[in-house]
Amino acid sequence: MSGTLRNWARNIDFRYGRVERPTDLDGLRRALDGARRVRVLGSAHSFNRIADPGGPEGVLITLRDLPPVVEADSSAGTVRVAAGVRYAELAARLHAQGLALANMASLPHISVAGSVATGTHGSGNGNGSLATAVRAVELMTADGEQLVLRRGEPEFDGAVVALGALGVVTHLELDVEPAFTVEQQVRTGDGVELSVLDEHFDAITGAAYSVSLFTDWKRPRFGQVWLKRRIAEGERNDPVDFPWAPPADGPVHPVPGVSPVHCTEQLGVPGPWHERLPHFRPDFTPSNGEELQSEYLLPRERALAALHEVAELRETVAPVLQICEVRTMTGDELWLSPAQGRDTVGLHFTWIADTEAVTPVLGLLEERLTPLGARPHWGKLFTTPAAELRPLYPRLADFTALAEKLDPRGVLRNDFVEDLLFA
Repeated sequence: MSGTLRNWARNIDFRYGRVERPTDLDGLRRALDGARRVRVLGSAHSFNRIADPGGPEGVLITLRDLPPVVEADSSAGTVRVAAGVRYAELAARLHAQGLALANMASLPHISVAGSVATGTHGSGNGNGSLATAVRAVELMTADGEQLVLRRGEPEFDGAVVALGALGVVTHLELDVEPAFTVEQQVRTGDGVELSVLDEHFDAITGAAYSVSLFTDWKRPRFGQVWLKRRIAEGERNDPVDFPWAPPADGPVHPVPGVSPVHCTEQLGVPGPWHERLPHFRPDFTPSNGEELQSEYLLPRERALAALHEVAELRETVAPVLQICEVRTMTGDELWLSPAQGRDTVGLHFTWIADTEAVTPVLGLLEERLTPLGARPHWGKLFTTPAAELRPLYPRLADFTALAEKLDPRGVLRNDFVEDLLFA
């Protein structure tokens, strides 16, 4: 029966002819059989129409009912995980086996496959996006064929961050390592002025294993800096060397004035990696419909110029902004990754839940940031025209050729993906 399904933020209604919830691969194959348009829904934590099958001919598939496979091999340093599993579940099961992921996103409630497919990331000068942990992609094409693409094979780099346009990803194989301890410190006080960041950007973003800077852009300063440090066994838990701002005097939430009760533990208390690397605890359900999100990912060498461009717009940005977070990551060679070919800095914007008020601000930001090489996050709000976005991805032609090969009928595309990448 046709209908609609609302996303996490309640700003998008996905329109479908039917919803399929396969419980095994044969069921998935039956769901694909004869379908004219298919999209896969992860945790619905997208803010645009990337997951929208588009109407009465569309099939919306959720993989949450597939067996929640988490098969770790500590000797090989890998884990095979079902696409519908969420990071919180994966992390807990890995930790119970003495294993860890190298990094996590700020929110652990998002699905593994959906996060990878859109280039989602954590932070750290030496850390890649979540997609860089992928060793193998298992997918089913629109014709029901099962494929495995492995790291090092010619088409692998096109199959990881793929926006669901190649096939339905059923499982991923990820790199893992021995479990480790992390402690999280937050610096506040008067924050870090943008002028200080100009002088010490590398030192500030490299002060810990994972660093996040937060600003409301009411002033050109970062009122909070979150420092997540790995602690080796037997290492003293001393304060992070961070002379630019004093420690917070208690737990804080990234958005000023919001209770930190749902944030992961701070104040330098050591704990397991999966209970510190995300900003938020896995044992609560994030509220729906209270925010919109955008993110622009820039070459690291353009990051300070981009921050100054945003600062010039702060009187327009601040009234519709809840908080802006700045994070870093290493570059990769995944064809549609926002970090492809360059070390990257992400400018993430959490907006008020008012699309009409936010949309024109996106246009103003993009006028300033796109000439600096800003690639928008695939799963968040942006208005960058396709003609300006496509040149930012040098391997785009290779990706579209791979999509034509694996899905020649275009079953796994929707209007959003088609208009951006194929039109």
